Amino acid sequence: MEYFITVATNVIIASLILMAGWMLGNYVYKIIQNVKKLDDTLKSFLGAMAKYAILTLAGVMILQQFGVQIASLLAILAAAGLAIGLALQGTLSNVSAGVMLLILRPFDVGDFISCGGTTGTVKSLGLFVTELSTSENVYIFVPNSKLWNTDIKNFSRNDTRRQDIIFGISYNDDINKAFKTIEKAVSKDERIFTEEEQAPKIMVTNLGDSSVDITLRIWSDRGDVASIKVDTMKAVKEALDKDGISIPFPTRTIEMVPAANEAEKAAPKVKAAPKKKAA
Repeated sequence: MEYFITVATNVIIASLILMAGWMLGNYVYKIIQNVKKLDDTLKSFLGAMAKYAILTLAGVMILQQFGVQIASLLAILAAAGLAIGLALQGTLSNVSAGVMLLILRPFDVGDFISCGGTTGTVKSLGLFVTELSTSENVYIFVPNSKLWNTDIKNFSRNDTRRQDIIFGISYNDDINKAFKTIEKAVSKDERIFTEEEQAPKIMVTNLGDSSVDITLRIWSDRGDVASIKVDTMKAVKEALDKDGISIPFPTRTIEMVPAANEAEKAAPKVKAAPKKKAA
C-alpha cells in the first residue's frame, strides 16, 4: 500500500506540474502575442520558444519527481544539442539573423532596399529568408544571414529624399544665364520643395574635359523621386536648347608623332667634310 500511495502521490504531483507548466506556457505565449511592437512572425517564434521552454522545465521536474537522474540526461541532451547546432550552423545563423531583423526592423514589407549588391522591394520577411522583387519583377531569395552581415540601404524609410541632377554646358556659354534657365525650368514643377532649407540649389561642381558641370540639387517626397528626375531632365534640356545653351559632346585632341625611322628619313642629311691627306 505504501508503494502504491507513493506512486499515486508522484502521479498526482506530476499531473499538477504538467498542468501548471501547460497553463503558464499558454499564458506567456498570449502575453508575447499581445506585444504590438513585435512582428507576427516573431511573436509566433518567441511565443513558441517560451512555451516549450516552460514545458521542458516542467518535464524535467516531473522526471525528478519519479527519481530519474537528470544530470546524465541533461549531459546527453547537451551533447545532442551541440551536434545538431554544428550540423545546422548555417540554418541557425539565418534564424538568429532573422530574429534580429524582426526586432530591429531596418526595413518593413513593401520597402525598397539595397544590400550586398541586391536591390528590390521586400515581399516577405521570415525567420530564415527574406524575399525581394526587383523593378523588373524578378524574384530574389536572400538568406537572412547575408542581409544581417552587410550594409542595408532603405530608400523607403524617410518621407523626403534629395537628389542631384548634373547638366554639362559648353565653356563658351554664360554660366549665370544657364543658372537662370535651369531655375526657371525647375520652378514650374510643384512637386519640388521650395522651403528655405530644401529649396533647389544650382552650383558648378566640376570643370570637365569638355564641359562645365552644373549640379541641380532638389528635395521632394520619396514617391516622386524617379518621376521628378525624368521630367526635370527633359524640361531643363528643352529650356537650355531654347536659350541657346549647348550641351557639348566629349572632344579629344590627338597629336600625331612621327615614328623614329620616319623622323630619320625626314631629317636633312649632312655630308661629311673630306679628309686631308698627310704631307
